[in-house]
Amino acid sequence: MFQPYKDRRVKSDHAPAPMGAIQHKGGLDGVILRAEDRVGRINVTGRYHKHPRLLAHDYTLLSKVLGSGYNGQVHMAESNANKEKYAVKGFKLHGVTREKKEELESEAEIFLAMDHPHVARLVDVYESQETLDLVMECMTGGELFTRVSEKKRFSEKDAADASWQMLLAVNYIHSQGIVHRDIKLENFLYDKPNGNYLKLIDFGFSKIWAPNTKMALSCGTLAYVAPEVLDMNYTSQCDLWSLGVTVFILLFGYMPFGGPEQKQVSAIKDGKYVVKKEIWSRASADAKDFVKSLLVVNPDVRLTAEAALKHPWIASRDQAMNPDHISQDTANSLVEFGKVSAFRRVCMSMMSWSLTNDERMQVREAFMEMDTDRKGVITLAEFKKVVEDKFHISDDEALQAFHALDTNNTDEVHYTDFLAAMVSSRIQLHDNLLKATFQRFDKDNSGFITADNLREILGQGEDVDKLIAEADSSHDGKISYEEWINYIKNPSAQDHHQEIASTVIDKAQPTDNKLKAKNENTSKAKGTEEPPKEKEKKPACCHVL
Repeated sequence: MFQPYKDRRVKSDHAPAPMGAIQHKGGLDGVILRAEDRVGRINVTGRYHKHPRLLAHDYTLLSKVLGSGYNGQVHMAESNANKEKYAVKGFKLHGVTREKKEELESEAEIFLAMDHPHVARLVDVYESQETLDLVMECMTGGELFTRVSEKKRFSEKDAADASWQMLLAVNYIHSQGIVHRDIKLENFLYDKPNGNYLKLIDFGFSKIWAPNTKMALSCGTLAYVAPEVLDMNYTSQCDLWSLGVTVFILLFGYMPFGGPEQKQVSAIKDGKYVVKKEIWSRASADAKDFVKSLLVVNPDVRLTAEAALKHPWIASRDQAMNPDHISQDTANSLVEFGKVSAFRRVCMSMMSWSLTNDERMQVREAFMEMDTDRKGVITLAEFKKVVEDKFHISDDEALQAFHALDTNNTDEVHYTDFLAAMVSSRIQLHDNLLKATFQRFDKDNSGFITADNLREILGQGEDVDKLIAEADSSHDGKISYEEWINYIKNPSAQDHHQEIASTVIDKAQPTDNKLKAKNENTSKAKGTEEPPKEKEKKPACCHVL
């Protein structure tokens, strides 16, 4: 029977600096710049807010404390725009050690760059003189730890499903050059009660890692920690050992390494986990082989995340995925996204960060289906295979759409890029979504979108005044909320406005290997509706970082 254990987190402050470590210079301004390099300027500036914009302008902090991660407590908050519940993790910026501040900067930088259906979503960041607040989606389904404690042991089918989801998250972060360093049951949460959709949380121990280098800081949770971490000489393979421990618990219902601390350390280093023959005999040969292939002391022999996804026990779950999530409407939305003005694409990208979990849930499986190599992004080959081979869209239109979606010019379409194309076609526009998106543009909380706001977001010069003119029907040099709604509802802007918008925005982005979007506007966004009367919501217990 699985028993909760004493959580012993390991962290040695006397370890030498790891070879090849990426240094964090420039404070939070450096964090912003490096995050922009990884995911694109708009995906950062649309979420990162500085004075005079405050957390209180957009969220109301509630008294409920949801829990705590390595770097701070987490509180529940309510959005002033859509009344949805969110989780807020606050950090003090003054009176903390240099080491603690560097850990905070590292966590913020990594979390800003995360963009995957199986990774918890960072919605907003607020930097004031005293604090840095991270606003995250609120995961109401509870910890995987709680679920396995209640069940004692998962069925093999359920264990394979959970393992597959966890591997998708780990393979994604590793492909992005991130090592988590604290994979465990508590750091995978279900997105809603009675649901089975898992997401990875807590990047407090995570690190941006350069391949072919070793890390030396001993950290993590002892029961899950890899042998090479105890020896302070490890790579991202440490996450696969920790995942092996996690899957072991799901399958067999007990901890593989137990007893006093020194006994655990010795058993981990030797790779001698406890085998209870009666329980093990109930598992399939593939399931047992999968666990054994992860709990290998030599990290060079241990399965990588990519190899683990191809293991027969996991591959059978992957192949069971329903292949019918990509419809003609989905393909049409992707193609039409390439035909609207660049400024309108920016608006849709901003909207994608304001979508609720239920709204993202409508289309996330289509993204997963297109991502056939399971690295968490859509490549050009994967994109063309769907839109050209399945829906017979021309090569020119496919390329135009792909390059419009590839907002960071990396020859990849990320999850948020995909969501942006689904806004207004597969995902219905409504007043709460429009209001939340308007607030992302209104950086100084003036009640208008100004040229200065657009310069801050897009990094442009004075030509942004002409972008304002695209939606400024009153010709007063700024966009009111009413003008914003009218602009989004009526995408039939004049051709010259579209040309101006495309030229101005594309100046800030490298155009190598990019196709210029055609100056066509065939997209028809849905109009807003009267907001429904707010239903009384039952309090939900959220679990977060």
